[in-house]
Amino acid sequence: MSAMESHVYGVSSKLFLTLLFLSLSVSYAALPQNPVSKSSSTTQINSNSVLVALLDSHYTELAELVEKALLLQTLEEAVGKHNITIFAPRNEALERELDPEFKRFLLEPGNLKSLQTLLMFHIVPKRIVSKDWPADSSPSFRHPTLSNHHVHLKTQGQGNRLIDSAEIVRPDDVVRPDGLIHGIERLLIPRSVQEDFNRRRNLRSISAVLPEGAPEVDPRTHRLKKPAAPVPAGAPPVLPIYDALAPGPSLAPAPAPGPGGPHGHFNGMKQVKDFIHTLLHYSGYNEMADILVNLTSLATEMGRLVSEGYVSTVLEPNDKAMAKLTTDQLSELGASELIIYYHIIP
Repeated sequence: MSAMESHVYGVSSKLFLTLLFLSLSVSYAALPQNPVSKSSSTTQINSNSVLVALLDSHYTELAELVEKALLLQTLEEAVGKHNITIFAPRNEALERELDPEFKRFLLEPGNLKSLQTLLMFHIVPKRIVSKDWPADSSPSFRHPTLSNHHVHLKTQGQGNRLIDSAEIVRPDDVVRPDGLIHGIERLLIPRSVQEDFNRRRNLRSISAVLPEGAPEVDPRTHRLKKPAAPVPAGAPPVLPIYDALAPGPSLAPAPAPGPGGPHGHFNGMKQVKDFIHTLLHYSGYNEMADILVNLTSLATEMGRLVSEGYVSTVLEPNDKAMAKLTTDQLSELGASELIIYYHIIP
């Protein structure tokens, strides 16, 4: 391509882009100025809206939760009808000061409704500026929120403004034509969400300790079989006792029968002692070792079983798990033995 052809091509391209821009401008000017009518199901949000300000504010943790809760369209419709007041918790209150278990509960997909209720509890469909708070001697003001719960505004102490029990730390922090944002010290939790969380936590704690029967093994095939009916008291065991015995070394001579029976050559006490020393050596299992040796006689019983040739699998809770047991749980008669028995599989 010659220099002259290149110059002509450049001029043509610029002219084409200029004409395209002018045509788009004319088309846009021909559009109606109010494309969304009041009867439309969608709401046009102005760039100066309080919702845009929230998503672009320093309350990033709250803005993230609003997006995760799929509430943007709901809030857009609310802003289209009236002014709103948002009580936004500090980032630290949501990031570091919130109970981790409660935060996990809110972010689980099955608890989306609880998350939405909690977030809408922080939004009042009314414009409330700092001067609208009641005076020190006045009774609290009661306002409905978007979650259909009510919050109470009051003033205490040296003019401290409160919403329920949370202090307003940044009054009138963000002000827009369709609403405003007040910064508050911590998260507000409506009673219904707290009850949902307690109910879910109680169900988990019950299911965590619900005992289940051990799987049964077919003595002929040594494979799992379907659970059989409960064995009545006094009946012989379903499996022969030797199915639970440890196999002896194939090259070792058969031991002479002794007080411990044909399998008495196993030094069970030494093996259990080594096992407990291993628990103490690998830090994190001291509590379990203490229960085995000092709080119960299970170490001795395990030693006798090993001496008879029994093999056991011990599920070891670490110290962090054992710390969750309360003093009342451990002080009950026989509680320590029951806890350990539940963690031993013969």
